[in-house]
Amino acid sequence: MEASSGPRWRRWASTALKLVLTTAVTLFIIRQVGLDLRAFSRLGWEWARWRPLPLTASVLALAAGYALSASLWGRMVREFGGPRLRARESIPLFLVANLGRYIPGKVFQIAGLTLLARERGVSPQVAAGSAILGQGVALLGATLVGISAFLSPALPGEVRLWGWVGLAAVWAFVMVTSVPGPARRLESLGFRIARWAGAASAPGPGEEPILRNRFGLRWTLWYAMNWGLYATAFWLLYLGVVGWMPFLYVAPAFAAAYVGGYLALFAPAGLGIREGLLVAFLSPVLQAEPALALAVLARLWTTLVEVVPAALLAPGVLRSRSGADSERTGEEAAHDGP
Repeated sequence: MEASSGPRWRRWASTALKLVLTTAVTLFIIRQVGLDLRAFSRLGWEWARWRPLPLTASVLALAAGYALSASLWGRMVREFGGPRLRARESIPLFLVANLGRYIPGKVFQIAGLTLLARERGVSPQVAAGSAILGQGVALLGATLVGISAFLSPALPGEVRLWGWVGLAAVWAFVMVTSVPGPARRLESLGFRIARWAGAASAPGPGEEPILRNRFGLRWTLWYAMNWGLYATAFWLLYLGVVGWMPFLYVAPAFAAAYVGGYLALFAPAGLGIREGLLVAFLSPVLQAEPALALAVLARLWTTLVEVVPAALLAPGVLRSRSGADSERTGEEAAHDGP
């Protein structure tokens, strides 16, 4: 009893600490942008201008962004030496595994992807390593797009200068990771993190690092394109709810807020931090109270567009896995004999 109460106490303490940190940082951001929570509680939706065409386009663009993310994971599996996965294979696997993000814990998404991909002939090392490294490069692509938020003409010149400095720093890192030596170290790091997270064991024969040259440049550009699509989807959401605003004033704020929420490791899925940062990045063009309402709406929008297709695809993916398990069990029984 005492042995089990210790870890349980530590888990509760860790959860409480994360909640305190998340609340404190969120309140700090809210105060910095001058958000009046009492005014927000009285805020209705009279300020919103619901336009069906851009709203529909935003949903389609966001869904296309999720599909592109899944396809990129399939391409990275191939580069890691795994089998070639067609889009109709990689997209359901990736989206269904993504449901693991909504379970408390850091490894359920990767573990689920590893388990599901195994039925498509992808080894656990390749599935987990490509997922982890893909997340890292995706964050780099999001950073490239998000830094554009600091280049908005609505901001002072000194802020835009820091934006150019940040952009140059990111590109310098990208170019370094395009050199074969650092690229292979990144791949080895992905495998080590996968083993540490329990999603994979040590690489077997033929699964050593095999990345080709210019890995950093190629994959950062791919994921920057992916995040450009996400940013476009948010811009369309803004047009559908608020009204016209130039792309550079609005779209990069979505990526910048995501990066900030992702780096706040103590906040589950960046909850609160991402919304607060989105309010801050939109402050030059939108009042704080409507911006917070839009940020909450954006959280619901991203969750629904991700979860609904995944939930619809899940039965087919799980049936396929169940059939593969039954086939494998039958083969083992035939080998065992009477």
